[in-house]
Amino acid sequence: MIKVIGAGLAGCEAAYFLAEAGHEVQLYDIKPSRFTPAHSDKNFGELVCSNSLKGNDPYANACGLLKQEMRELGSLIIEAADATRVPAGGALAVDRTLFAQYITHKIRSHGNIKVVCEEIKALPSGEWCIVATGPLTCDALACDIKAKLGGDLHFYDASAPIVSRDSIDMSLAFFGDRYGRGGDDYINCPMTKEEYELFVRELTGAERAVLHDFERGEIFEGCMPLEVMAARGEQTLRFGPFKPVGLRDSQGNKYYAVLQLRKENAEGQAYNLVGCQTNLKFPEQKRVFSLIPALRNAQFLRYGVMHRNTYINSPDHLNADFSYKADPKLFFAGQMTGVEGYVESAASGLLCALHMHRKLCGKAPAIPANVCVLGALSAHISGANQNFTPMNANFGILKAGDRRIRDKKARYTYLATRSLGYIAGYKLLIKD
Repeated sequence: MIKVIGAGLAGCEAAYFLAEAGHEVQLYDIKPSRFTPAHSDKNFGELVCSNSLKGNDPYANACGLLKQEMRELGSLIIEAADATRVPAGGALAVDRTLFAQYITHKIRSHGNIKVVCEEIKALPSGEWCIVATGPLTCDALACDIKAKLGGDLHFYDASAPIVSRDSIDMSLAFFGDRYGRGGDDYINCPMTKEEYELFVRELTGAERAVLHDFERGEIFEGCMPLEVMAARGEQTLRFGPFKPVGLRDSQGNKYYAVLQLRKENAEGQAYNLVGCQTNLKFPEQKRVFSLIPALRNAQFLRYGVMHRNTYINSPDHLNADFSYKADPKLFFAGQMTGVEGYVESAASGLLCALHMHRKLCGKAPAIPANVCVLGALSAHISGANQNFTPMNANFGILKAGDRRIRDKKARYTYLATRSLGYIAGYKLLIKD
């Protein structure tokens, strides 16, 4: 019997892969009897921040390439995302409720998986186990991990507000994706120079929620709260989430700054403020974001929040197969290993399960090479790194090619083609 602790993206991915491979799995989670401060859905695989799994084109986006690598290896999480996607241009965004329901049904209906609603308070010893408890690991287990692995590194993650579609003033907004791609997947909220400058002044001066001990944590760059980003300089947002490049209305008008809104659900009744993760107090969020003309009467369905995100110093403690160096039967998966992002977390669960399956079958390790994103993430968590911090999928972590390609599009195409070619061979290898 294999234990998997945590029914988030990584845990569900690992449990399902092992079950499909014929192993009996016990999947432990505190839901539905208890919830962490960031969770509210009784279903597994709950997305607590954005509903986007980032870019989906493997030849243009490293996270898109990672998704395709995972599809090739039979990923449950990518299967669920593909089945519950909502229009989002080049991104793979999902209806988060249907997404979690899809995953939960697959898990609960599998004959080889037994779901156990129980809090695990200490790391198992000498048992086949994958720990995938995520950034909000319960205190008792977090303390045990910290005591045994030195898991005292941490940063804090932030999520963006969600507004009602009916409350968006469409006389001051327009549909369209950047450069005309993706049809009408986004609602664009334009701003003049004066409107933008007022928004930035009020944003940077707005009152933030008290973080208490959170304030000692580091904020991962990819989840930087909007107010922190704006404080770096008045023009910072215009080169980030408010970038106007490639966005024009039906009359061909260009704007000084543009905020994009992305569908939260298939019905299109809720929209996420793209890139607007924040730690402002709730009344301040309503006041400041209502300064954007199209959102002047916006009804907020959910305000942005920050939450704890804990990870261990993986290079000191984990092998490239995500197993614990001091106990080869114990594996770690998800964001606590130092991979950052929904897809990356699920990928680590897939890799854990794959490697554990091979060990259980008496087979040699099959660590993917870092010519693919799966291999590059494996190398990141196990390589020598004196200043280890979380890493998401990006083309920069892949092994460089034999020749230097200056054109970015051509370079990405080369790296993606090489990666998918490697994965085709890797699939045959792991079936041996």
